[in-house]
Amino acid sequence: MRKSALLSLFGVCFVFSVFGQNKIEFKEFTLDNGLHVILHQDNTTPIVATSVLYHVGSKNENPERTGFAHFFEHLMFEGSENIPRGKFFEIVESAGGTLNAGTSQDYTIYYEILPSNQLELSLYLESERMLQAKVDQVGVDTQREVIKQEMKEVMEERPYGSFQKEIPVRLYPNHPYKSPIIGSAEHLEASKLEEFMEFYATYYKPNNATLSIAGDIDYAETERLVRAYFEEIPKGTIEPYRPNIEIQKLSNEIEDVVYDNIQLPAIFQGYLMPKKDHPDTYALDLLSTYLLSGKSSLMYKELVDKSQKAIQAVAFPNDLEDGGMFLVLAIANMGVDVDDLNVAIDEVLDQVKTNGIDKNDLQKLINIKENQIINGFGSVANISQSLAQGHVFYGNADYVNTQLDLFRKVTAEDVKRVAQKYLDKDSRVVLKYLPKPTDTTE
Repeated sequence: MRKSALLSLFGVCFVFSVFGQNKIEFKEFTLDNGLHVILHQDNTTPIVATSVLYHVGSKNENPERTGFAHFFEHLMFEGSENIPRGKFFEIVESAGGTLNAGTSQDYTIYYEILPSNQLELSLYLESERMLQAKVDQVGVDTQREVIKQEMKEVMEERPYGSFQKEIPVRLYPNHPYKSPIIGSAEHLEASKLEEFMEFYATYYKPNNATLSIAGDIDYAETERLVRAYFEEIPKGTIEPYRPNIEIQKLSNEIEDVVYDNIQLPAIFQGYLMPKKDHPDTYALDLLSTYLLSGKSSLMYKELVDKSQKAIQAVAFPNDLEDGGMFLVLAIANMGVDVDDLNVAIDEVLDQVKTNGIDKNDLQKLINIKENQIINGFGSVANISQSLAQGHVFYGNADYVNTQLDLFRKVTAEDVKRVAQKYLDKDSRVVLKYLPKPTDTTE
């Protein structure tokens, strides 16, 4: 039996650390069971962030059992052999900390932010989760109901929320990215306990995980604690599923109508992006900022200010391991025809494809990105998670120190080129969101 963790009376939670260095220093090592560990020391504030990134997301699921990765984001808070059911939050909050988790198409991450004298508590909790999480019928039944309610709120009740399902299923016809992260209620209902247990045994093991710790730590003592809590956890023996599928680019535009509980129509355009580590992703990121980042951006000025065809417009890239999605959307102003709005969006995009951007605009975009990156490193939680993602998706935790240089290498011609290459009308998805027809039957 593993030892229990004691709660602390220390009740203050510090959330941010001051990032005052140009380079993030770190140390890393790998345990014999395959767990990769990254440590970053920042003694400016007495807090520590502990993150565990599991390389499993919705793309790793059986297409007949979608939603498992997101399900485990919830299920792994149920408890363990030594942690009573549902007590994760209470334990961390009683020690003056916060915690959360998130799931994407490519990974699941869990983290705690605690006073630095509670580092051992976070390692205990995460090692329990990795070694012997409570995967039983009670937890499965409980979380099924929680997630079904979440599905209803996100996909049905949130205006325009169903785009998270409607665009990927059309943009990724041959790849697991076509399934929404939240999955299918029917699949979860049909799943047996044994299937959840096998998923846990496959993906939530040290050789499929990266442990990243940032904050007020001592390197030697932290390594000692990590080894004490994680070395005993056996390596997983089931090979994780990694889809080796080249995403099929659409040969023609797909245009559909989605009726929703909304008052104002909207246009959603989805375009295929290259893989996460492709050099073009940096130019696409800057392009999205140029199109829409505040009231001075191109789309806002053209669609909201000048033509007043839209009351809101958004452009953002979702970069993914196997190939992401560039999304452009606008909500129509009262009385504006949704087809006219679509044409107006295309006219804005064509401006960039034809004229590109000037060097002054490019420098502004790079400055914005520099501020975003540096401000992000004001949080030890962000540093912890960025180190883990750099290791998993870019092959090097030092990506945190080199990513800004990659943005600085982008030229104005690159931005114009990626707009022409990736914002292709012949291989995109266009969804027209319209209000559901009023039921006039008696």
